[in-house]
Amino acid sequence: MDALVRDLVPQVLGVLVRRGADFAAAEDAVQEALVEAVRRWPDDPPDDPKPWLITVAWRKFLDATRSETARRTREERVHDEPAPGPAEEQDDTLLLLFLCCHPALTSGSAIALTLRAVGGLTTAQIAEAHLVPEATMAQRISRAKRTVAGAGVGAPGDLGRVLKVLYLIFNEGYTGDVDLAAEAIRLTRMLRASSDEPEVAGLLALMLLHHARRAARWSPDGALVPLAEQDRSLWDTALIAEGVDVLQAALALDRLGEYQCQAAIAALHCDARSAAETDWTQVLEWYDELLALTDSPVVALNRAVAVGEADGPLAGLRALETVPAGVPRRTAVEAWLHERAGDLTIAADRYAEAAARATSTAERDHLTRQAARLRHP
Repeated sequence: MDALVRDLVPQVLGVLVRRGADFAAAEDAVQEALVEAVRRWPDDPPDDPKPWLITVAWRKFLDATRSETARRTREERVHDEPAPGPAEEQDDTLLLLFLCCHPALTSGSAIALTLRAVGGLTTAQIAEAHLVPEATMAQRISRAKRTVAGAGVGAPGDLGRVLKVLYLIFNEGYTGDVDLAAEAIRLTRMLRASSDEPEVAGLLALMLLHHARRAARWSPDGALVPLAEQDRSLWDTALIAEGVDVLQAALALDRLGEYQCQAAIAALHCDARSAAETDWTQVLEWYDELLALTDSPVVALNRAVAVGEADGPLAGLRALETVPAGVPRRTAVEAWLHERAGDLTIAADRYAEAAARATSTAERDHLTRQAARLRHP
């Protein structure tokens, strides 16, 4: 029943929102309907659970609305329950997803609200995944609901905003007992089933190809393993094959976007049997395409790495000169290029400097080891 409820709740919530319920009131009504389901279904299960939940949740919402005299205007608008019809067969989860990514919300609030309303995660699970107290996360979600209710449903987030939020969720990775990367893939699959935009497929392919390498990304003792040193026998070949198929279908539509470019780069890494066999010339070409689309300093930094692999470390250092000094991991890339060029003293100093600026313990430890390796070979 848990799996069924998790699948149906976003759809039922979306129906209530489409009918005019504000986010918080709709969620309260759905929760009351679920309580009713737990009480009734074991003895009298419905033939079709979704219409049952919609009917009960909508009645709960109407009852709550009628009981509040301060909402008489809304009561007049929603007094009569719409007759069931073909429209109820649609999946309103997509509407809900776009609403959770409303442009009035910060990225953090959009992520939390998406995981709560569309992902079906509990507030406690979301709080644990983000390493904050449950009460703090509950307040964040409540504020997000109020913001969306105040802004109205007429201006939901655009597709680009939704894709950004999903990718941010994916990059949260695995924390506590919640696998946010897997949850992001699930939500992106759902979005792709309702959209023929190639960038949706591009993002799904990118997630699948990155997720395929997950088992090799960390050593048994928890140390970060760079891509070049990963045991590629641990990569998930089924996910790689699926990611490549999804990417090829997207590229065939000839409407290139940044997620498709990133997925193409990931596919080239996954295609190589070893780091030495990576087709860096093609990787560099895709970075050129990506840089033309985004003009991002982070992309320029990654392109400098590709230049260093394809054309040598000195060319990579020249490419690095165009990257602003404050870009994260720039110093680490500079260290790697100097090491490749044989400037070991400079490389060791840059590794140590990069370690001091690292944003995670795993990254700091890895860079510290690189500096020590060069100073004490």
